[in-house]
Amino acid sequence: MARRSRDIEYNEDINIWPAFTDLMSNAFMILILFLLMTIVISITKNNNKPVKEAVDLPLKVKQLEQQVKNLQIQLESQKRLTDTPPIIIIKDEGAYRFASGSAEIPQQMSNYILRQIVPEIENRTKQYGINVVEIIGHTDGQPNGNVASNLDLNLEKVVSGALPVGKLESGSNADLGLMRALAVVKVLRDIQIKERRLSGLSFRAYSAAQLILPNGSFAAIARQDDVTRRRIEIRFTRLGEVKEVK
Repeated sequence: MARRSRDIEYNEDINIWPAFTDLMSNAFMILILFLLMTIVISITKNNNKPVKEAVDLPLKVKQLEQQVKNLQIQLESQKRLTDTPPIIIIKDEGAYRFASGSAEIPQQMSNYILRQIVPEIENRTKQYGINVVEIIGHTDGQPNGNVASNLDLNLEKVVSGALPVGKLESGSNADLGLMRALAVVKVLRDIQIKERRLSGLSFRAYSAAQLILPNGSFAAIARQDDVTRRRIEIRFTRLGEVKEVK
């Protein structure tokens, strides 16, 4: 079942870079004004000079125009590295639902990830210069602690492929969110290897349990079934240099 891209897009208003982008835009406008003033001064001076010297004026104008184009390219590059890509949402509904308490991905959901989600990831990582894709599992507030968790013993085995995700047992919503995020990561990594796509990307699996609502705020206590809160969020970031704080 195909969806249009707007159905999986979540526009978040939070962006830590607007001040920097505004500063770059203002600096760019000042440079444009400076170049225009330079052109006017050149024309004024050349009006009082011999014809031979004035012949070089068109060449100077072309050079200035090229400098403007170069500045525009640099500004776009800076914006690409500071803008925040939209979040992709996989809603827990229809054919893309996880079974209750499970992290096993149905085949239709796996197909959906390949056909719809992967192209979106490719487009956004290329457009925004991204190298890390974060997968975050969200649950509703229903208690999920009927069995003892075995994640501490088996997580690494699932990541390495020694065990399937279905062998994990969740003892909490935090466990379940991580299991589901990890299941999506494994699908994406398989596509990366078998389909030779998503080149150069690293994937991270996280859990937000029942803490964060779709609007980004912290959730109040609510123990009922709520499909609107169960979801997989795909976020994008850039891996920076690790520095120790002393």
